[in-house]
Amino acid sequence: MLSRRTVLFAAAAASLTAAAPAFAVTPQPFNDAAFAEAQKAGKPIFVAIHASWCPICKAQAPILAELMADPKFKDLVYFTIDFDSQKDLVRRFGARMQSTLISFRGATEQGRSVGDTNRQSIAALLNKVL
Repeated sequence: MLSRRTVLFAAAAASLTAAAPAFAVTPQPFNDAAFAEAQKAGKPIFVAIHASWCPICKAQAPILAELMADPKFKDLVYFTIDFDSQKDLVRRFGARMQSTLISFRGATEQGRSVGDTNRQSIAALLNKVL
């Protein structure tokens, strides 16, 4: 019975691993040093300014998760900024509201959108930095 459970557990774990995207980009809380390093290296950077209570941000989340699983974005550095608790960063990036998405190539801003929940236009914003 134990070996049967072990086999079932291993099969379940394998299916979960197989379902997880191999190249998923994981968002990280904004960090000045990491942002500066990515800019200096000329990397593609994506900044999402969100709020936990924002319905647009909630609609953006699955779209961003799906896009970040695409292997073409594997080198993207993805930062998040909380609209409510990081007001200094919100001002620094010139965001007037939550659900602001900004793409950079190194130190140069390539584009931004506010309140967008259209997969194609969000993908286009990300594609600008590739």
